[in-house]
Amino acid sequence: MYQNKKVLILGMARSGVSAAKLLAKYNNDITITDLKEQDDTLVKELEDLGIKVLIVDDQEPLINDSWDLVVKNPAIKKTVPAIVKAKELGLKVINEVELAYKLFPNTAKVITVTGSNGKTTTTTLIYELMKKISNNVHFCGNMGIPVTSVVEDIKDNDYVVMEISDHQLTDMYEFKSDVSVMTNLYHVHIDFHDSYEYYMKMKKRIFNNHTKESIAVLNGANEDVLNLTNDIPDKKVYFSAIKKCDAYLENDAIYYNGEKIIDTKDIKLKGNHNYENIMAAIIVTKLYGITNEQIKDVLKEFGGVEHRLEFVKELNGRKIYNDSKSTNNESTIIALKSFNQPTILIMGGLDRNIPFDPLKQYLTNVKLVVTYGETKNILKDFMEKENIDVHVVDTLNEAVKDAYDNSSENDIILLSPACASWDQFKDFEERGRVFKEEVEKLR
Repeated sequence: MYQNKKVLILGMARSGVSAAKLLAKYNNDITITDLKEQDDTLVKELEDLGIKVLIVDDQEPLINDSWDLVVKNPAIKKTVPAIVKAKELGLKVINEVELAYKLFPNTAKVITVTGSNGKTTTTTLIYELMKKISNNVHFCGNMGIPVTSVVEDIKDNDYVVMEISDHQLTDMYEFKSDVSVMTNLYHVHIDFHDSYEYYMKMKKRIFNNHTKESIAVLNGANEDVLNLTNDIPDKKVYFSAIKKCDAYLENDAIYYNGEKIIDTKDIKLKGNHNYENIMAAIIVTKLYGITNEQIKDVLKEFGGVEHRLEFVKELNGRKIYNDSKSTNNESTIIALKSFNQPTILIMGGLDRNIPFDPLKQYLTNVKLVVTYGETKNILKDFMEKENIDVHVVDTLNEAVKDAYDNSSENDIILLSPACASWDQFKDFEERGRVFKEEVEKLR
């Protein structure tokens, strides 16, 4: 399918590099390009595979009608001149998920998860539960494992569990899943899509090519999810921690189809948002025959995902949490709702011109905010209007020390930035690792 093609790959992040390496195995003429200088070792590795590497200031001149296929990084906006020109020329523009999907065995069972928040936790939970049922489960997608990096391992009747973002869905057309989860929808990524309506339209693509045989697992209390999915053909199954659905929370226990599955006291993860993630995972895995005992075995041990309200350590009576994945207001609200103790909140990052007003009613337990990065002064002005003490520093490294120096025993120290990481870090994972390294330096 991808043999002897002339392919242009825009973006040398993980997905682009992985796509290039896969395509190199099929005698394709591949050029990969990026706007930023790359590691010499990586460039040499790609060139040794016969891949041309171009670092340019402007990718638009590279676009012409000689390309059989353009594979773009999901973070590249549709309005970028190179993409506009490619579309005008009628070039096929996809991302590496769509690329990999065309190489899936027809009998592979594909489970996908999207939503504004909770995607990675839900996807990881489904994967951990599915491993109780089968030895042939593959985990990939938006959490940092390109689908092209695992596609050659996928065999007939294997399970593929994938997290898919709205950025990825923008460039997917023929992709089809068997079961799709939508955790929730909130006003996020408006800067990328230009409107909430377009963002939702892209999210809906997770149900592309579905039929009445497909399964949609949906948040039954999120009005935008309900409205968006009103006309999809799927069999719909609903979950909620605040109303009675197919899976629901009652008397401190999770129920599915009226049957008690597990008491919340036996679940390591806490908080209604996590109980909803768990419900979605239970619904999916019940479709494939998991038992209640197997569910309990996993939920008693599963402590969450790195960088998502991750407990780092307790130091001199302070509990420190890494929520670097929090790149929007809704994620930070979820984090703040998880604690009743006095909290020192570390915030900041890329300025996306998004107001922080939604945070107002959730700052009750916040005794100090330490801000850094591009948004440091915007956050300072906002917090001062809310009568919250604020310290302003330049870097996350400084913010960690300042937060600890101004904390007391029994405080929570919480990194939950409510901003993207790209002003100072290449991604939220690097931001989270730096945070944890700085925590380890504290005494």
